[in-house]
Order: sequence, then C-alpha cells, then structure tokens
Amino acid sequence: MKPRPIAGIILRQFYLIRGSPVRALPMFAWVAIDIVVWGFITRYLDSMSAGRFNYVPSLLGAVLMWDFFTRIMQGVSTAFLEDVWSRNFLNLFATPLTLCEYITGLVITSIATSAVGLIVMLALATAVFGLSFVALGALLIPFLLVLFCFGIALGILASALVLRLGPASEWLVWPLPALLSPFVGVFYPLSILPRWMQTVAHLLPPAYVFQGMRAVLAHRPFYAGSLALGGAIALLDILLAGYFFTRVFRHAVRTGLLARYSAESTG
Repeated sequence: MKPRPIAGIILRQFYLIRGSPVRALPMFAWVAIDIVVWGFITRYLDSMSAGRFNYVPSLLGAVLMWDFFTRIMQGVSTAFLEDVWSRNFLNLFATPLTLCEYITGLVITSIATSAVGLIVMLALATAVFGLSFVALGALLIPFLLVLFCFGIALGILASALVLRLGPASEWLVWPLPALLSPFVGVFYPLSILPRWMQTVAHLLPPAYVFQGMRAVLAHRPFYAGSLALGGAIALLDILLAGYFFTRVFRHAVRTGLLARYSAESTG
C-alpha cells in the first residue's frame, strides 16, 4: 500500500465536510440526542430505585458504547456511499488506486469522524449526567477496540452489499446495528434470551463486550478469555468482510457491473 492514495481518500472526505458543514452535523447531533434522552431515563430510574442501584454506568454507558460501535460502522459505509451518490466510484478506480488502499482510507475516515462523536458523547455524559468509566479502568480500552474492529467489519460488509445489489439497496445498511442489538444484549444479560438467540450472540463480538462490562460494574468475576475470544472473532470478521468486498468488487469489474453502476438495482 502507498500512503498518497490513502491520503487522497481521506482528503476527499475532508473536502466534502468542509464544503458542506451540514455533513458534519450527524457526527455529533444524533449521538448528543441519544445521550440526553438516555441520560434523563437513567435519572428517572435512579429516582425510582431510591439509590439501591446506579443505572448511569450500566445503561448510559451501554448506550455510549453502542453508539460508538454504530458510528464506526456508519463511518465506513457512509464514506463509501458518498462515492456512490456522487457517481465517483468508477472514477476512483480509473486511477492507480488499489482496493486495499481504498478500504484503508475509508477506515481512517471512520476513525476520524467517530472520534468526534465519541468526544461529544463522553463530554455530555460526564458533565451533565456524571457518567464515569473509572470502574472499568484499563478494560475500557479493549472493550472499545473490540467494538471498533467489529464496526469496521460490519461497515465493509454493508458497503459490499450495496456494491453487489446496487445503490437502491442502501436501506439495508442503516438498520444493521438495530437488527443486531437484540442478540448482543446491550441492556440485558444473554441468559434471558432463547437458546437459539444465545447461539447467535456468541458469534457476535459486542455480546462479549457488554457481558463483560456488566460483570465488572456489578463486581462479579470477569473472564478476560471471553473478551479475547470476542476480539479474535472481530478480527476474523474483518478478514471475512474484506474478502467478501474483494470478491464482489472483482465480480463487478469482470461483468462490467462497475461501469453500469447507477441508482437502480444492479441485480
């Protein structure tokens, strides 16, 4: 990989945001709304429990981490869709840009945009609602890393689906985190799920993160091996998503689908 083509992908996204400040709004607006709404919900629940249980780290912390994962995933897929919407995808690959360089540029763009959202979420949750991750300590870093890796994998997979099925299928991208959330136990333990949903959950890295987070906050035993397994699955998912994107891209080039890319379904 060469750094200049990667920098070009990143610079294009920067120019898009600079040229239209409205594009920057989703980076922090929706996450701020989520934190405010869930922050007041946790305050209400705290008042109902009369101090017997602190809902702020368990609920508001879960919302923050899930939003972080969602922003990572959407950071990759939205950057890809920007090229689709502007009919620029074919132009990019008329240059000496490789597929690996393109995906790397999307990933770095996602890191930058998601960092803005994460800072806003942390600032609001800490200053307004008193959220503190002190109880998690150094474990916060591996928790976020696992969510980050799976978010990248899901973003690449979503982009591959749009490339294969056509721009009209972008509606498949946005609901993906919501479809996964019942399985990964963002707000509840996996033990309450039906057996078949628990089986699916063990294939999804976020499930290990939220199970581990609740265990640490409740001062129960935490098994680092389970988080390591979640991290290994997330890395495997990145490799599989990259392989799938590569296969879809090669199919599009071989069949001429790339040249015919339009707003209609490509079938």
